[in-house]
Amino acid sequence: MDKILILDFGSQTTQLIGRRIRDLGVYTEIIPGDSVINDETPGTARADQVRGIILSGSPESVYDRGAAPDRRVYSCGLPLLGICYGLQRMNFDQGGRVEPLPEREYGRIGVTVGKKPAPHNAAARFLEALDSRFTAWMSHGDTLTALAPGLGEYGTSDTGYPAVVIHDEKPWFGLQFHPEVTHCERGAEILSAFVFGVCGCSAGWTMERYVEEVRASLGARIGKNPVLLLVSGGVDSTVAGALLLNALESDQVHLMYMDTGLMRRDETETVRANLERLGAKRLHIIRCGDEFLSALKGVTEPEAKRRIIGDLFITIQEREVARLGLPDTYFLAQGTLYTDLIESGQGVGKKAHLIKSHHNVGSPLVDLKRKAGRIIEPLDRLYKDEVRRLGRILGVDEEVVRRHPFPGPGLAVRIPGEVTREKCDILREADAIFIEELKRRPAPRADGDAPAAAGDGFVKNGGAGGRSLYDDIWQAFAVLLPVRSVGVAGDVRKYGWVLALRAITSADGMTADVYPFPARDLLEISTRITNSVKDIGRVTYDISSKPPATIEWE
Repeated sequence: MDKILILDFGSQTTQLIGRRIRDLGVYTEIIPGDSVINDETPGTARADQVRGIILSGSPESVYDRGAAPDRRVYSCGLPLLGICYGLQRMNFDQGGRVEPLPEREYGRIGVTVGKKPAPHNAAARFLEALDSRFTAWMSHGDTLTALAPGLGEYGTSDTGYPAVVIHDEKPWFGLQFHPEVTHCERGAEILSAFVFGVCGCSAGWTMERYVEEVRASLGARIGKNPVLLLVSGGVDSTVAGALLLNALESDQVHLMYMDTGLMRRDETETVRANLERLGAKRLHIIRCGDEFLSALKGVTEPEAKRRIIGDLFITIQEREVARLGLPDTYFLAQGTLYTDLIESGQGVGKKAHLIKSHHNVGSPLVDLKRKAGRIIEPLDRLYKDEVRRLGRILGVDEEVVRRHPFPGPGLAVRIPGEVTREKCDILREADAIFIEELKRRPAPRADGDAPAAAGDGFVKNGGAGGRSLYDDIWQAFAVLLPVRSVGVAGDVRKYGWVLALRAITSADGMTADVYPFPARDLLEISTRITNSVKDIGRVTYDISSKPPATIEWE
């Protein structure tokens, strides 16, 4: 099977490059950027069907601490594609100059492709994917100020710096932007041109094949030992459970759900029904809300909340495992996605920066189990939309598959400041109303016309074709702010809590745009919340994109 090798220098979107190429039907393998490149290196031998190499982006600078690839990458004879830092690295290593920009280039920036002829056939095939003018997505603080011998500039950014670079003789290409990000025009076509037009790959990678490979690897590693998976009821852990039940004997798979008191409304009953439908025979429901709320009493710092929750998850899990009598050889499984790992600074390489900690990634107790080799993370190379696709293949109920993401720490990171039972109850009710409204309101029609107004044909699960606002939105939720605002209830002056609504569109969670609600929808949703949840006196809408904000508030 043909594959593309990606050298990871710590970019937040390295895995996204691989995912985009997998969407094209070509397998990708990601290794640390400074890995030794030779015929004996696993996954890099020519006999192992590697057809091309991509040098990823990085938060570092080539003239500072930036990791350098093995020099043999430039003599291996395979096509190379440098993306952002990868291009800077290629240029710097070949004798060019890279320097800091006066102002960082970030976001949507136009690129103009020159009209000079392609230097060789591979370049011609690559340039066919580029319009003479398109909008790219950039994120860098350095630029190429002098090209290395043999490299030529074929595209220029609106700010006047090289954006597309091609070698005069070798199949080496460089982009000073990120084609893997959905905001980049013709990004998929550019990657396709490199993978198929330059590298000559054949499509042979499917999600069904992924299931077969994971099934084989899980069987070989786990054998007949029991596996314990902590499930939350969200897409990730449910699909992870479905994959374990598909790959192993159902009696081996123990599914433990903790009702932490930080869950959504009616979550426990929903989890039980979904997992039993998937064939779970060993489902353990632990009601431990008092323990979590007690541990969080007086804690306001976001990372402290996450650490406390992560440690308590493992503490309770170990206590409950002891009660179950599982042997020491049991494995702990988690529904960790690649976005969890990369944002926690635990990507493939050593250069990823910490964005936030995750309860199932950054906890010291989880780290100890990881070092002991007793953790199974069957989804740790997938993005959210891939997990949804996998869930459908495994027969997970569509209501679960299309469910919006929910953070592992639950409502604790949607209540800035101290978390209390009262605040959780208020937020649970308001969030449920928000989601109900999104599911019953039809999405805008394909012709661009606005959806019908409330009362003008609203139906359960949206409008024509059953598509609702909920389906148009990648993630939506409510946040209870640590602020009381004055209001009027009847003729009485009253201080009520302020609620923030968040709704974003995204393909993978690495970048996100604000969902452009029609004003009428927001007005009607806000009115229902303030009328139904007596402790909420004011509703706001969060209009921050990612970046600079993250999706969750904490």
